[in-house]
Amino acid sequence: MSARDWIDKDFYRELGVSSDAPDAEVKKAYRKLARELHPDANPGNADAEARFKSVSEAYGVVGDPEKRKQYDEARSMFGSGGLRGGFGGGGGYDFGDAFGGQQGGFGGGGGGLGDLFGNLFNRAKSGSAGATRPRRGADVETDVRLDFVEAVRGATVPLRLSSPSTCDTCHGSGARPGSSPKTCVTCGGVGLVSRSQGAFAFSEPCRDCRGTGRIIDDPCPDCGGEGVNTKTRTLTVRIPAGVEDEQRIRLAGQGEPGRSGAAAGDLYVRVHVTPHPVFGRSGNDLTLKVPVSFTELALGTTLTVPTLDGVVSLNVAPGTASGRVLRVRGKGVQRRDGQSGHLLVTLQVTVPNDLDDDARAALEAYAKATADLDPRPELTALVQKARQS
Repeated sequence: MSARDWIDKDFYRELGVSSDAPDAEVKKAYRKLARELHPDANPGNADAEARFKSVSEAYGVVGDPEKRKQYDEARSMFGSGGLRGGFGGGGGYDFGDAFGGQQGGFGGGGGGLGDLFGNLFNRAKSGSAGATRPRRGADVETDVRLDFVEAVRGATVPLRLSSPSTCDTCHGSGARPGSSPKTCVTCGGVGLVSRSQGAFAFSEPCRDCRGTGRIIDDPCPDCGGEGVNTKTRTLTVRIPAGVEDEQRIRLAGQGEPGRSGAAAGDLYVRVHVTPHPVFGRSGNDLTLKVPVSFTELALGTTLTVPTLDGVVSLNVAPGTASGRVLRVRGKGVQRRDGQSGHLLVTLQVTVPNDLDDDARAALEAYAKATADLDPRPELTALVQKARQS
């Protein structure tokens, strides 16, 4: 694939966003498509797998701020035919032929467009002047869902990943076991050949080795000479205690393999936590709302409330107000760094929906006995002042 082909690709359309979409929108669109198209969610669906790869490729460029900037600049310069046509008065010259790098007369002996596109499209499998350079593998992101208790206490979970990995048969060389790649005699192993165009000399990827600098006479039957193939692998991952919803866990070196001996990328595991039907969470603290009756608050009582690992008793003093928060120390989130949160218990008065005759008579007697007690003196004073004015 030539650099011209890369520029002609519309990565924004692949992700379903506009070219001026903010980074957060691009990320949200990618995550949505990745979940829908992931091979694990579409077993045996070749179209979904191909689309998943295209979406991942697109996000690998526009999801990276620096690469996105270079991609936008490149499309602005070349995407609409810019710098095509006559050059130097001669016949039309397509600068797409020179994207692999150039020497002399345009950008000096090194760098220039070759470095720009070599950096931007460093995941291209061919047609890149920098194909022989070691390239760190791309980072990979996957999702895992934990229930509330697992997130608080930590959990060990298996992850099934479908992603490019180093070929087990050739161990990344691309050649059939027992053979090895040869240095390309056409370019001398540099991946570039020079040609003249009028008064200028340009370098372009070697057509014989596709810019790799190597010739593989007997390709590996499993990866077709690429050294990398898509595999489904299972990792056992330890999620630390206290992980929060939407938090990302980094696993160094578990991403896509590097090229030409470079380091592998990282795997990022995004955690989604299922809410608990009773407990909530605020930082390191767990929260719990406990319904109580008016009489329990007025007269005082002892409550038995649950924790994640048992029960505790709480003393409620007479005259406690509704909404009061009681703290149970050390019953929150226990982190690996030794910090621990608390259980925060909020007392909420419940009002019965229906009363029998005895209960109604008792409440009416209470209301009569406390008729002189004003529960809202400040508001009463404001009302009286408003009436007098």
